[in-house]
Amino acid sequence: MDYYGCMTLSHRLFAALVCVSVLTANQAWCASPKAGAPGYSNLDRDLFYELLVGELSARSGDSATGYALMLDAARKSNSPQVYQRAVELALGARSGVAALEAARAWSNAFPASADANRHLMHILIGLNRVSEIQEPIKRYLSQLPQPERMAALSTLPRLFARVADKKQLTQSVEIALAAELGNPATGPTAWSTLGLLHLQGGNSELALDAARRGLALNPQAEEPIYLALSAMNPKAPGAEAMVLKYLSGVATPEIRMTYVRQLLEAQRSADAYTQLQIMTRDAPTFADGWLVQGSLEFQNQQMARAEASLNAFIALNPAATAAPAPQELARGVVQAYLLLAQIAEQTRRFELAQTYLNQIDNPKDALRVATRRASILARQGKLDEARATIQRVPETQSDEARGKINAEVNLLRDNKQYLTAYQLLTAAIERYPQDHDLLYEQAMVAERLGKTDEMEQLLKRLIVAKPDNHHAYNALGFSLADRNVRLDEAYQLIVKALELAPNDPFIVDSLAWVEFRRGKKEDALRLLRSAFQTRPDAEIAAHLGEVLWTLGQRDEALALWKRAAEINPDNETLLETTKRLQQGK
Repeated sequence: MDYYGCMTLSHRLFAALVCVSVLTANQAWCASPKAGAPGYSNLDRDLFYELLVGELSARSGDSATGYALMLDAARKSNSPQVYQRAVELALGARSGVAALEAARAWSNAFPASADANRHLMHILIGLNRVSEIQEPIKRYLSQLPQPERMAALSTLPRLFARVADKKQLTQSVEIALAAELGNPATGPTAWSTLGLLHLQGGNSELALDAARRGLALNPQAEEPIYLALSAMNPKAPGAEAMVLKYLSGVATPEIRMTYVRQLLEAQRSADAYTQLQIMTRDAPTFADGWLVQGSLEFQNQQMARAEASLNAFIALNPAATAAPAPQELARGVVQAYLLLAQIAEQTRRFELAQTYLNQIDNPKDALRVATRRASILARQGKLDEARATIQRVPETQSDEARGKINAEVNLLRDNKQYLTAYQLLTAAIERYPQDHDLLYEQAMVAERLGKTDEMEQLLKRLIVAKPDNHHAYNALGFSLADRNVRLDEAYQLIVKALELAPNDPFIVDSLAWVEFRRGKKEDALRLLRSAFQTRPDAEIAAHLGEVLWTLGQRDEALALWKRAAEINPDNETLLETTKRLQQGK
C-alpha cells in the first residue's frame, strides 16, 4: 500500500493544506501518484516530514533550522525545485552565505540549469565576490538559445551596477564572455556589454575600443552604436564620430532619435534639429520624430512649421483622431495638443485653441489644460476669470496645490501683475517653507518690484538650501551684471551655474553679459553668438545686438533685432534695448 493509503483522513487533509500553504516547491509531490507526476517516487515518509518541518520552522522564525532541513531534503531528493526553495529561505532570512551554499549545491547538482546558474550569479554579485562569477556566467549563457542569450548579455551591466571594483569586475566578465566575443552573431552584443562595464568604471577609451571591436564583427550591428551614444561626451570625441559615420548609412530612426536626445541633453538644439529634419524626411511614419521636431520649432518660435509638424504627429496616432478620443491619451499626444493650443493662442485663434484643449479629457492633465485655458482668457482681458479657472482645478494629488500656485503666479507675472503675484507667493511660502521653486519665483517677482536686496537674500537662501540649483546662481549673477555692480562676484556665480548646467544657452548669455560689463566685448560677442546659435531667443538677441552695436556693427545688430522681433515682438528686454540704443541713450 502506498504512503497516501496509510495516512488517516486528517493527515491527508493536513498534508494537502501544507502543500498548498507552505509552498513546497515541487508541486508534483502534492499530486496523486496516479497522475504519473515526475519526482513523486522520491517523496517517502521521512523526506515528506523533513520538508514539512523545514517549512514550519522557517515560518515560525527558526530560519536556520528551516534552511538546513530544506537543503538536506534537496540533496536527498535531487530536486531543483527544493534547491530553489532552500535558496529562497536563506535569502528570506538575509543570510547571503547560506544562500550561496544552497545555490552552489544546486548548480553543482544541475550544472546545465540556467535557473541554478542565474541564482548563483546574482548571489555572488550581491556578496561582491566578482572574482567567482566567471563560471556561473559561462554556464548560464551556454544554456540559453541565441535570442535569449543576446537579451541576457544586454542585462548584465544593470546587474553589476552596484559592484564597487569595476576593474576586477570587467576582467572577470571579459574572461567569462570569451566564447561570445569572437562570435559574429553574439559578439557585438558581448563587446557592448563589456564596453558598458568600462563606462561604469569611468573608462571611455576602453568603452569605445569595445564598440569598435563589436562593429568589426558586424558593421550593421546596433548595440555598439548605442554604446557609442552612451559614451558621448566632450572628452570622447571619437564616440560621436562613430555615431555620425553609422548614421550616414542606413540607420534606424530609433538610433537617430537616441542621438537627438543626447544632443538635446547637451543643449545642442541646432544640431538636434538638423537630425530631426533628416529623420522626418527619411522615416516620415516615425511619429516621435515629428513631435520632437515640432517641439523644437515651437521653442524657436517657428510657429507655422511647428503646427505642421505637430499635426503630422497627431495624424500618425489613430487614438488622437478617434471620435470620441480615449480618456487616457498617450503622453506624447497630450503634449502635442497642448503645444498646438499654445500656437493657436499666440496667433489669436482662440476657438481653435479651445478645440485642441477639448481633446484632452484626463484628470491627470486637468491643471495643464486649465493653465492654457487661463492664458487664453487672460489674452482676451479676462484675468479674474483666468485665475478662477486655475483655482477651480481639483486637488486630487498632494503636489497639485503647489502646482496651482505656480500656475497662477506665472499667469500674474505674464500679465505684469507683479504685486499680486508677490502677495500670493508670500502666503504660499508660509504654507510651504521648504519649496525651492516658490522661493525662486518669489525672488524673481521681488526683482520686478525693485526689491533687489530682498531678491539677493532669497536667492542666497536658496543656494544654501540647494547648492546644486543652477538657476539661483545664474539669476543672482545676471542681476548683479545687469545692474553693473560686484562684477567679480557675478562672474563667479555664473561660472558656478555653468559648471552645474554646461552649455545652457541662457547661462552662456549671462556669462557673456558679465564679460561685456567688464569690458571684454570680443569675448562677450563670441559667447553670445554661440548662445544664439544654440537657442535663437529674443532676449539673447537683445544682448548680442547691443554688443554688436557698441562694436560698430550696427547693420548686423539691426538685422538681428528684426529677426528677434519676429520671434517674440513683446520681449521687454528686446524692446528696451532697441529703443535705448536707437535713441542714443
